Amino acid sequence: MLAMLLSSGAYAQVLPAPQPGTESTPDDAIVVTGTRIRRPDLASNSPITSVTDQEIKYQGAVNVENVLNRLPQFTADANENVSNGSDGTANINLRNLGSNRTLILLNGQRLLPQQAIDLNFVPSALIERVDVVSGGASAVYGSDAVAGVVNFVLKDHLDGLRIDVQSGLGVHTNDNSAVRNVLTTRGYANAPGRVADGGKQDLNAAYGKNFAGGRGNITVYGGYRHTDPVLQANRDVSACALNPSDSAGTGLVCGGSSNTPTGTFVPLGGPNAGKTLTNNANGTQTWVPYTSAYAYNYAPTNYFQRSDERYTGGAFAKFEIAPIAEVYGSFMYMKDHTFSQVAPSALFLGTTFTVPCNNPLMSASQQQSLCGAAAGTSATQDTLIGYRLGSGQSRRDDLRHQDYRYSAGVRGDLGHGFRYDVNYLHSLVKLNETYLNNVDNVKAQRALDVVSVNGVPTCRSVIDGSDPACVPINVFQANAITDTQGAYLFSESNTASRNVLDVISANVNGDLGTFGITSPWAKRGVSIALGGEHRRETLNFTADDIAKQGGTTDSDGRISVNEGYGEIEIPILQDLPFAHELTLNGGLRYSAYRNSQQSTGLKSKYNVWTYKGEASWAPVKDARFRFSYNRAIRAPNIGELFGSRSIGNVSAQDPCSGASPSASIDICRLTGVTQAQYGNIVECPSDTCSAQFGGNAALKPEKADTYTAGLVLTPRIMRNLTLTADYYHIKVKDYISSVDPSLAISQCVAASDPFYCGLFTRDPRSGALFGSNGYIVSTTYNTGSLTTSGIDLTADYTLGIGALGKLNLNMVGTRLISQESEPLKGLGSYDCKGLYGYTCGQPNPKWRHVMRTTWTMPQGASISVSWRHIDQVKLSSLSDNTFLAGTPSVINRKISAYDYIDLAGTLAVGEGLQLRAGVNNLFDKDPPAIASGILSSFGNGNTYPGVYDVLGRTLFVGATVNF
Repeated sequence: MLAMLLSSGAYAQVLPAPQPGTESTPDDAIVVTGTRIRRPDLASNSPITSVTDQEIKYQGAVNVENVLNRLPQFTADANENVSNGSDGTANINLRNLGSNRTLILLNGQRLLPQQAIDLNFVPSALIERVDVVSGGASAVYGSDAVAGVVNFVLKDHLDGLRIDVQSGLGVHTNDNSAVRNVLTTRGYANAPGRVADGGKQDLNAAYGKNFAGGRGNITVYGGYRHTDPVLQANRDVSACALNPSDSAGTGLVCGGSSNTPTGTFVPLGGPNAGKTLTNNANGTQTWVPYTSAYAYNYAPTNYFQRSDERYTGGAFAKFEIAPIAEVYGSFMYMKDHTFSQVAPSALFLGTTFTVPCNNPLMSASQQQSLCGAAAGTSATQDTLIGYRLGSGQSRRDDLRHQDYRYSAGVRGDLGHGFRYDVNYLHSLVKLNETYLNNVDNVKAQRALDVVSVNGVPTCRSVIDGSDPACVPINVFQANAITDTQGAYLFSESNTASRNVLDVISANVNGDLGTFGITSPWAKRGVSIALGGEHRRETLNFTADDIAKQGGTTDSDGRISVNEGYGEIEIPILQDLPFAHELTLNGGLRYSAYRNSQQSTGLKSKYNVWTYKGEASWAPVKDARFRFSYNRAIRAPNIGELFGSRSIGNVSAQDPCSGASPSASIDICRLTGVTQAQYGNIVECPSDTCSAQFGGNAALKPEKADTYTAGLVLTPRIMRNLTLTADYYHIKVKDYISSVDPSLAISQCVAASDPFYCGLFTRDPRSGALFGSNGYIVSTTYNTGSLTTSGIDLTADYTLGIGALGKLNLNMVGTRLISQESEPLKGLGSYDCKGLYGYTCGQPNPKWRHVMRTTWTMPQGASISVSWRHIDQVKLSSLSDNTFLAGTPSVINRKISAYDYIDLAGTLAVGEGLQLRAGVNNLFDKDPPAIASGILSSFGNGNTYPGVYDVLGRTLFVGATVNF
């Protein structure tokens, strides 16, 4: 059984020769991912990389995004190692153009609503292979296929019972002496010397049965996955928030948040207006100037790997009534429950609180410091307060997904080489989110509005009856808020969303050669595919009153699109000198979009054309050249059009904050700073400012032009050798995005650009750039352009070694030529090739590769070694491009090249049992330790999870039983 699974290169990680797509037919015609033309061969005009099910087993992967993120074509996106801000989903990012520019298919059909894609929905144990098509494919599949297409092909026609189990965990030695010394110096606890955590268990079963002489099949499946959480306290790299030790970044220190259990205050009036004060750490009720020595280590209780529990189930069925009519359908379901966890909540700096000058919980000294001459009176004073609750009350985000997907259709043979397919697809994604252990600022204000009643501190809301449950809080003394006081402050917030996708499609394809339409120099006839599609996506997002206090709003929207398309393939030459084969392919699609939001009456519409032209020329059997041009589009999704506007956190620092701002008064005026505020604005806590995110109903589709040119070599002189080289160039114009807050800050400071400076919205009272009233505007709109280019190289060679079996060598690598962004049309650009951090975000290495070497033994066993290489990257702020100018760093000036070695083995026991075991990151290599302020999206725990292995060495064992 194992030998059969590993035959024909199935054990290779990447199948560089173009591979078949979603289904086979009696006439051996095949649908290749990236085209709707059915072919009698495996040729593709677009570069295709296929990952086999055996590669998934060798990696011990239970999350499919982890498998794809190892390929050099991908950059890590939402994943299980991101906690703060996570929505609980998993995504992939092809060519680093954004996950929303990669179209995800399941057996050739859309997976889920585009704005609600979650790869957790894909049952990894049922994957037969994953096809990755580079470059635009909108003419074939419609919107969103800008960077390319990822098609998950499932085993949906089993005959028998198949059970698969696997368990794994991380085993890591914390011996990063540099980081441990930083923690020791700061007086923080180090991570344990050795840890074994992050356990994962995965159980899947599937049963299929053929009937009616093989004309029908029913396959049912079910699965369960459990993932244990990992705290940042358990790894050296994440045990504290790392900050630069000085303005030059010559070293790292443990920083933290100014929202502390000691208590931080920034009065907005009175004798200490604009000064940052703190309760004395000795417990006395006196205020002293705040220094970084009081900073709170918020890192240890954060999750480095989220807890997760997932159930999947479903069924596939088909029955051929007659050759002209085969009915088929499917049902798929997922229930996923994950928690993210971050540090305990606080009365956060950024919210203005009003405190009575006679609050009995204040000492006379504090009343005087806050109110001056009004101390002890009923007058009030506004102040910012940063007071952290106890360590046992971490904030938890309870994320619950339920996804449904079903389809039904009929397909068949029309004769004369023509087939048809009519299908209806419905998918539904429901998310319910509950945020726990978070301070309700309305309650906090009531708990601060305290007076003395017969010597007993009492909330004014208790006296007037507006809130009889109010409990006064003592924020005027270090570590003084009790569990009872904290319990009163908490109010859980709830949000829910419902995303629906409906697709009605019909297509016909066939061989015109049966009617004699064939090139006089070719044997194969002209092939065509014609079809139409109607898609409708809807979103309904609701928030309760508590969530709305934080700026979240309800949202809804609908997108309706009608499309017609056609594709033609013309074999021009065949079996002629210097033209073993010459084939041309063209495609055209017309799309009419209608968008609306019922709650506001906002509407928009647009019509777009997409098209492609491809050519394949094989001068001899051993070599084939392929070329393609695609005009692709990406229509804005519902979230980008109508998403609710809310305030969120971003890694940044306000250049106009602090006693000695880094930006001049003239620049700061452009951002809204007054003369009185300059030099008195509180810094963003923990290098975390605020930004406003949300939709824009005026958006138009992105347009992308994709060029690819490649060579495929299969020399007959060396059997079982395949070499490919493909150049790609993708340019996305009018791309839908927002201005990165870091870019807005750097360009405002460097160029005094009124556009970028105009994105600052400052708190009118304090001038701060955080909280609900101070932020950088980062909503969506059509911006400039994105351009990426590079060369993909793959090689696959199988060598027979006699009685010892065979040896397979397989490699895929990508050389990045450019990763260029033009934030606004005509206002300059920057290239992130070889850079990371700040505006450039996750690492963009110039070269990445994965090489797997597999020895397959005749006895039914195999040993496989994988070598993953990630080239070095430099800090983007050290670039001489003014767009990337920013805070320098000596210690984080570059991330050195990383090499990981993974080892796995399989063993067949009898006919029905296959065992496997492996270790990833064999040498337990630590991820790079990076100052937290450098990280941007998908950075977590002072590093980049998904790019680098953050848990260290991971072990797994598994088994598959077939009956």
